[in-house]
Amino acid sequence: MEDSAYDAERIQVLEGLEAVRKRPSMYIGSTDYHGLHHLVYEVVDNSIDEAMAGFCTSINVVVNDDGSVTVEDDGRGIPIGMHKKYKQDALELVLTKLHSGGKFDRKTYKVSGGLHGVGLSVVNALSEWLEVRVKRQGKVHFQRYERGVPAGPIKVEGEAKETGTTVRFKPDPQIFESVEFSYDTLSGRMREFAFLNKGLKVSISEPKSSQANAYKFDGGIVEYVQFINRSKTCLHEKPIYIFTERDGLAVEMGMQYTDSYAENIYTYANNINTSEGGTHLVGFRAALTRTINDYAKKYAFLKTNGDSLSGEDVREGLTAILSVKLPEPQFEGQTKTKLGNSDVRGLVESAVSEKLFEYLEENPKVAQACISKAILAAQAREAARKARELTRRKGLLDVGNLPGKLADCTERDPTKCELFLVEGDSAGGSAKQARDRSFQAVLPLRGKILNVEKARLDKMLKNAEIRTIITAFGTGIEQELDVDKARYHRVCIMTDGDVDGAHIRTLLLTFFFRYMKPMIERGYIYIAQPPLYRVKKGKAEKYAYGDKELSESAQELGEGAEIQRYKGLGEMNPEQLRVTTMDPSTRILKRATIEDAVEVFTVLMGDAVEPRRLFIHDHAKEVEFLDV
Repeated sequence: MEDSAYDAERIQVLEGLEAVRKRPSMYIGSTDYHGLHHLVYEVVDNSIDEAMAGFCTSINVVVNDDGSVTVEDDGRGIPIGMHKKYKQDALELVLTKLHSGGKFDRKTYKVSGGLHGVGLSVVNALSEWLEVRVKRQGKVHFQRYERGVPAGPIKVEGEAKETGTTVRFKPDPQIFESVEFSYDTLSGRMREFAFLNKGLKVSISEPKSSQANAYKFDGGIVEYVQFINRSKTCLHEKPIYIFTERDGLAVEMGMQYTDSYAENIYTYANNINTSEGGTHLVGFRAALTRTINDYAKKYAFLKTNGDSLSGEDVREGLTAILSVKLPEPQFEGQTKTKLGNSDVRGLVESAVSEKLFEYLEENPKVAQACISKAILAAQAREAARKARELTRRKGLLDVGNLPGKLADCTERDPTKCELFLVEGDSAGGSAKQARDRSFQAVLPLRGKILNVEKARLDKMLKNAEIRTIITAFGTGIEQELDVDKARYHRVCIMTDGDVDGAHIRTLLLTFFFRYMKPMIERGYIYIAQPPLYRVKKGKAEKYAYGDKELSESAQELGEGAEIQRYKGLGEMNPEQLRVTTMDPSTRILKRATIEDAVEVFTVLMGDAVEPRRLFIHDHAKEVEFLDV
């Protein structure tokens, strides 16, 4: 279906293109892993805008064998034809000029994610090559670009009955640190797009790895909430759903309480993941706190009028998706991680307050479950406050009172300091001998720490190992967390390579994610990678970190090579531990990231068994070492 109002004259140009290659981070945030994947999102955003306008029902993404990515949609197709004012074809304008597009006049698109009009032109500028095919006006139009420059004129390749746009691009290795895409990362984002747009089919495939997924959710964000909560015990069967439109703003919200203790709130503006929140999140939080309190007081859930539940109380165990769509979103930065429209706060707050109160009135059993959860959270918060005060009075969280079993380093500049969290006293003793005491500290941990996914703060603070970690870090936790006070800017989790070691590692990561998330976001948390095998023949020896490497090492050293499998760090002498796992010049460290942390931690550490079984089944082939 073509729209005559969306023609060449709708394309407007605000400025030229040259600066993108010189300062790519200004436009895509970074030139690392995140910036690379952002290229794909920028192209898909344009297709999503067509879907929101009602002209696109299907989007297909392919990660090609040559490292390029193809994005195809069945929208109206980018306009073709000479622009009267700029004396250039509209397609070339979109691909070669910054701030060119049909999103500035509020006629072609009422709402859009690609507000800035830089998406395709930036992707073009940062690609080694880009090819675009447009089905429009009964023809297939084609043009190729090389590092943002047209390689030739627009050509007509043939006839077309349908409409749509296909963009294929290969990121420029001169720009990006790596040009290798992660299928899982892209697939997760495509699933997110499908959740946020009811009925839209979003497909993604990677022929090289034989991976393919097709997403289509008629339930929209209600299904999204259920997907996130699939491994949790929910306090009410169906998520609460609200949709309302007022003053040009569409507000869609799905929420469901679980018996867990963490909140998971995800916000979007015009399908853009506003990971840093913004005015819509502020409005939602205010509405939620006020509405729950109003209902609780009206129906005497709270003993006196003076009692009230805090925002922290009403959000405990809450999973919520908030999606707003508005004509002119104001994002902070081109990567659009925070919404800044000041009027959105009040509109979201009033809309959610009104609709949520109506829902609670009509569903008293759900209301009782939600408020009972919040009241329990308030009681636990008070218990946690008392536990924190008691802990502080005893000096257990005082940075000046470092734990006795911590072998600290002599360096005092935290940017140069490392802390190894080591499983067991035996391995801790070896690590203390293997370390460089000038900048490496060692903290041995005894056994498994508490699973904080299943425990509130008051219980967590009674765990001796957790208190020791908090004290050693010097940052505090939760509201009192100050990452700038971190005593070490590299914290390395070093556990055995067996099942127990993997469990301890997951428990520690869960604790950091729930109570010290900024430490992960700053890139301070690492996972040490000790070898699984030692291959020795005579004086020659090699260390292997997986079965493939083991085979290569054994073959290289020849017949009769002795193979030793390490089940624990304690099997290595200090010199071996230093060379393989602690020496910066020879070790392998993996930086922990937030990516997929919520899904992995809630699946592995939650109560539900079936999601955990499915996770193990789906990822079993990825295991390189199995302790049996």
